[in-house]
Amino acid sequence: MKFEIIGKIEDIQIIAIGKKIRELVYLQKIYGHGRWRKLKGKATVKLPNGNVRRVELHWYEAHGIGRKDIKIKHYLD
Repeated sequence: MKFEIIGKIEDIQIIAIGKKIRELVYLQKIYGHGRWRKLKGKATVKLPNGNVRRVELHWYEAHGIGRKDIKIKHYLD
């Protein structure tokens, strides 16, 4: 699903680091080796239909590579 993040991502927490990430092999193959972390946070997003919703996001991040595979996990409103 395509969406646009409006503003900042807040309440960021680490879910997993390194080998504890199930998709680590996929991340390294597609984006390269790095210190991969899986994170979650809350943000306001604009959906393709124009609705603005507060959601919980999950994504992967590595230093020098950036945020990858951002997904909406829960709608908070």
